[in-house]
Amino acid sequence: MFPLHIWLPEAHVEAPTIGSVLLAGILLKLGGYGIIRFLFPLFPAGTVFFTPIVITFLTLGIIYASLGTLVQVDIKKMVAYSSIGHMNYGLLGLFALNAEGLVGSIYLMVAHGFASSGLFCIVGMLYDRYKTRILTLFGGISVVMPYFTFFFFIFTLANLGFPGTLNFIGEFLVLVGIIQKNTTVSVLAATSVIWSAAYALILFTQVMYGSFRVSLRQSFDVTPLEMIVLVLLAFPLVFLGLFGNLILVVFIDYMFVVL
Repeated sequence: MFPLHIWLPEAHVEAPTIGSVLLAGILLKLGGYGIIRFLFPLFPAGTVFFTPIVITFLTLGIIYASLGTLVQVDIKKMVAYSSIGHMNYGLLGLFALNAEGLVGSIYLMVAHGFASSGLFCIVGMLYDRYKTRILTLFGGISVVMPYFTFFFFIFTLANLGFPGTLNFIGEFLVLVGIIQKNTTVSVLAATSVIWSAAYALILFTQVMYGSFRVSLRQSFDVTPLEMIVLVLLAFPLVFLGLFGNLILVVFIDYMFVVL
């Protein structure tokens, strides 16, 4: 959350792929879980009192992280900054303090766990082959890695909240929730859709298309083990994007009973 976020891009860059996957897929959700499970039930008056301040910082965080993603040259840093923006977006849904925002936030955190982990795996696979993460050094990878391109495209669509993916359901419900709270904030938050499309498509087209660079060696497609990992991360994004009510039935109802 802005301005306490600056450690995250550096942590992702320095961590190995599995560290980034654990951080993005699991550890970043602990804050959201703590807010839902402890902050709201134990400090309801304090939550309501500080909500305007928190929403202000979250809105700044969404715009700042999105613009910050556009200027990165390290692919892993691009994914890390986009994670900051999406997590700010998810927390914004929580502090809408209504059912739509809460449900949308949970959907978005689940979706982000799969999509962001998938993108970090993609970056790790590129680094294993080419020993660089500099965006401008890539190009034309789709010519020699078609299966890799397919999964990269799925995770890119999910990351930008394309309809048919779980991220879209979460982002839409968060907007429905926050517009009931503050119209100005909802309009500013909705601009993240534009920025997400911009940096996601820049990343994908730069790496996958254009002229294939002779300097890119080790251009073999995904291995069987990598294929298993990518399928396990991509399938829930599409399946739950089409049948999103499964999360509502299985998880959300249970959570409301517990709370």
